[in-house]
Amino acid sequence: MKQRILVADDEPDIRNLIAIYLQAEGFLVDQVSNGKEALEALKKNQYELVLLDIMMPVMDGIETLLRIRQEYTMPVIFLTAKSTELDMIQGLTLGADDYITKPFGSMQLIARVKAQLRRYTVFNQASNHNIIRIDGLEINTDMHLVTVDGEEKDLTPTEYKILELLARNRNIVFSAEKIYETIWRDKCTVSDTSIMVHITRLRQKIEKDSKNPYYIKTVWGVGYKI
Repeated sequence: MKQRILVADDEPDIRNLIAIYLQAEGFLVDQVSNGKEALEALKKNQYELVLLDIMMPVMDGIETLLRIRQEYTMPVIFLTAKSTELDMIQGLTLGADDYITKPFGSMQLIARVKAQLRRYTVFNQASNHNIIRIDGLEINTDMHLVTVDGEEKDLTPTEYKILELLARNRNIVFSAEKIYETIWRDKCTVSDTSIMVHITRLRQKIEKDSKNPYYIKTVWGVGYKI
């Protein structure tokens, strides 16, 4: 699966140049022009790395970094002009992983990006291999802990088992009978509606709008999927 990188810079020429460099190396690249747009993009997509300009309108890189570090752990590399060295030092102190000084060449950019991705991948393999993340939903399978946008959700054991089953098999549709047989390891009777009840309660706990669910989708006439 290709790794996705977010580029936040208010200069279109620089964003486009970075995108060309990264796409040539096989990365997926999304572009935004300020910190506010960057935070909105992070809520919609999963990124392995963020390239963040310091001097941007609406919300600058320092403020954006502070917001990012409240929820996300992916590497953040600052893009900085030499005149903003103090801001760069402040950014590293607040949680940035590296910085690149403008102007920069393609080899330097790619080397810095790949170095941070290697470290992040090794860290995740070592410490987060039992974490399932789907956008704002996070499931810690060691602790049986579920959070949505950082807020812990109190699930029953059965609700947790259903959620983990669907999350481990993302985009795969499970019929109510298949969910029942997998969780209870028993044959499901045609009249059994327990799965529908559990799904309803689960949606009420993890969805912002349980009647218009974002995570657990109904495939009419078939079953459920994430």
